[in-house]
Amino acid sequence: MSLVIDCSVTIAWLFRDEQTEAVREILGRVAQTGAVVPALWRIEVANALLTAVRRGRIDTQYRDASIADLGLLDISVDAEGDGRVWSIALNLADRFGLTVYDSVYLELAHRLALPLATWMASCGLAQTRSV
Repeated sequence: MSLVIDCSVTIAWLFRDEQTEAVREILGRVAQTGAVVPALWRIEVANALLTAVRRGRIDTQYRDASIADLGLLDISVDAEGDGRVWSIALNLADRFGLTVYDSVYLELAHRLALPLATWMASCGLAQTRSV
């Protein structure tokens, strides 16, 4: 595992209008060395793809193919994070003004001492930050 990835960067891989060079570099890194995610990641990715279908951005075939493609990547799901949501993750959310969803990724990256890859939709910027 080389880094923690969040849903935003994952979804950016799947939509050409959200891809940047940095997003493609992160995908390449994950393809080569793997990544780790909290269990929440699958829920968030599935919801984002469902929303894209409902809004007519993609069809169900593209959604299903995208999920199959993600399944080919070496992405490990963390089993410990759920027990930290009401404590560490909630405290991180308070401390940094994050949603609990975002703080779960931050907690995981901090615990494993791995960079966190995220995508900022407001500016089209993919970042990998050490925490």
